[in-house]
Amino acid sequence: MGTKQLNGSAADEADLTRADSLGREIFSDIANKWALLIIESLGDGTLRFSEVRNAVQGISHKMLTQNLRMLERNGLVDRTVHPTVPPRVEYTLTEPGQALRATVDGMCDWTHRYVGHIEASRHRFDS
Repeated sequence: MGTKQLNGSAADEADLTRADSLGREIFSDIANKWALLIIESLGDGTLRFSEVRNAVQGISHKMLTQNLRMLERNGLVDRTVHPTVPPRVEYTLTEPGQALRATVDGMCDWTHRYVGHIEASRHRFDS
């Protein structure tokens, strides 16, 4: 996906209702289950690739790589390569990533609070 050029006002670019806004592109990038789970896993500190993969059960190597690159590109994750053999790569949330983590934490809290309600609603709907 290419980077959108800022040709309007900042408010226009942040408008999620506009299909061509940078805000919608960013929202689309981060509003996926893997990105949210990666952000949550990195919330307590720096992790190596394998540690993130272990923390996010079910994610493939390819999906983890793609999502970490996307989060790095969007300035939410810092990637540090240590010149060792083999190279040691670590990931940590940036300040904007930490701010987003607060929102992800709120979503996790909401899920814990309403999982029973949602499960019951699904059961009623599916019957």
